[in-house]
Amino acid sequence: MRHQVKRHKLGKAQDQRKALLRALATELFTYGEIKTTMARAKALRPYAEELITLAKRGDLHARRHAAKFVYDKEIAETTVLRKIFGDIGQKYSDRAGGYTRIYRLPPRRGDASEMALIQLV
Repeated sequence: MRHQVKRHKLGKAQDQRKALLRALATELFTYGEIKTTMARAKALRPYAEELITLAKRGDLHARRHAAKFVYDKEIAETTVLRKIFGDIGQKYSDRAGGYTRIYRLPPRRGDASEMALIQLV
């Protein structure tokens, strides 16, 4: 039984769900905001905020732990992980939480699913 276990399953198997959230988090930290469905944005929010909390800690253990949750791709002479622990971690060092914001967008034209814009505050 799943008593008091909140998980956004997104209609996917566990391995597919982990890969999806990892890719969404990587893109969020690369561009600062992404447009996706409302369900995916709500699932991404706690995932991304946990990574920012690790970045605020900034030690080696936190960096290695965060490396498991993002794809460390190259962006403009740096990597996503360096950007998280360098720029983003320092930016939110005095903030207690609430690092992301979700805006509702008009429904998608093809299937009328709820769309959202999730961005770093």
